[in-house]
Amino acid sequence: MLDFVEQNIALFCCPRCQGALEILSDGLECSQCQQHFNVSGGIPLLYWPTEWNPSKKDVTAEVQAFYEATPFPNYDEFDNVGGLMEKARQGLFAKLLDEQIPFGTRVLEVGCGTGQLSNFLSVANRAVVGADLCLNSLRLGQEFKERNHLQRACFVQMNLFRPVFRPSTFDLVISNGVLHHTADPLLALKTIGSLVRPNGYILIGLYHKYGRLITDARRWIFRASGDRLQFLDPNLRKTQSSTAKKRAWFMDQYKHPHESKHTLGEAIGWLEQAGFEFVNSIPSTAAFRSFSADEKLFAPHAAGTALDRFLVEAGMAFTGSQQGGFFIVIGKKKRPG
Repeated sequence: MLDFVEQNIALFCCPRCQGALEILSDGLECSQCQQHFNVSGGIPLLYWPTEWNPSKKDVTAEVQAFYEATPFPNYDEFDNVGGLMEKARQGLFAKLLDEQIPFGTRVLEVGCGTGQLSNFLSVANRAVVGADLCLNSLRLGQEFKERNHLQRACFVQMNLFRPVFRPSTFDLVISNGVLHHTADPLLALKTIGSLVRPNGYILIGLYHKYGRLITDARRWIFRASGDRLQFLDPNLRKTQSSTAKKRAWFMDQYKHPHESKHTLGEAIGWLEQAGFEFVNSIPSTAAFRSFSADEKLFAPHAAGTALDRFLVEAGMAFTGSQQGGFFIVIGKKKRPG
């Protein structure tokens, strides 16, 4: 079950001191600081706590406890790989990712949750590592992987502020819906961005400042009504969704202990600070340009003017809540010098 780790041990490092890791019969050990790490059900437990400045509030433990209790999303609709593929490809974004990430690409999904995207992308002969701080979530992904013999997927428990991989290890790093649940999203982006090779790509999904307004209003209504009136959320009205799936969505959207909200301009600035050039965004930074079925995710696009972004973001106040008030930016790692 540790085949990927054994074959790629040189890519890993100790989250405590960045020393080399060695595989032992009962887990992994750092050759430099001798820190031992256990393995549970095929998942290396490489989590190491963030050592924040005492003046900085750390929400990691709070967020970890939340997702340990309510893993998101879940696999209740997916019995096999065929079901996972069919469901994932019904979403245009996942379909385009699968079509446009080349075979053989080395991918890291940071904050993979239950690993649905990691397992999905691994089917097409890509090496995909799903990393998350919540062991309960990772176990669901690992169980699906083993049940369906997905040899190219690997799951590890990791704190994104204390990565367990060498710099420049991955062709693509994905972190969708994660950074806004951290105490320092910009530092989080810089940290996981260091894992991208030059000319590689990073894809991050964030809650939008205006796109989240309707969700915020619903949150207030639910709190005031004792969590009644849940029909106000269209995702909770879907008859084909199971009770467990609806509960996971409700908890993630309305009961999360910590979230921040951001804008396209802010995220584009973050990419620059982390050593990336802007490539693309969803929605587009160009006003009146819609996301199409033949969108080239990794083809360079203009970042748009401030007016363009204002018009796009104003529209998100009315449309953003359909998917939780979410937006995506993609950057390409600059070569040093």
